Amino acid sequence: MKTKSRRQVEAPASQAPQQLTVATVKAADYRESYANSVQVQISVWDFRLNFSRTEQTPEQLIIKEFQAIDLSPQQAKAVCNLLAQNLAQYERTFGPINLQAVSAQPQLDPAPGARPQ
Repeated sequence: MKTKSRRQVEAPASQAPQQLTVATVKAADYRESYANSVQVQISVWDFRLNFSRTEQTPEQLIIKEFQAIDLSPQQAKAVCNLLAQNLAQYERTFGPINLQAVSAQPQLDPAPGARPQ
């Protein structure tokens, strides 16, 4: 059995790399939504972002999930970097973003006889 050898041919240094054009198009199932809550789940293989809208009644906090997006760890890190860059630019333009500490955990009544902490 004969084997053929392969060799890589490099372009001359004087030859400029080709410019790649990028076209962004909306898929048929494209949609836009507003989320005021995002939960993150991780595994060895990916990150899952669960987008939701929250509603609060006097009795409970309702989290209505409407979209989950799975990202590779590499893509998740790239998104993190893009968000950090864009948040920094936003704050330079419009001022600091202040986060309020809001607990999504329901407040439970202490058991009878329990001491407050």
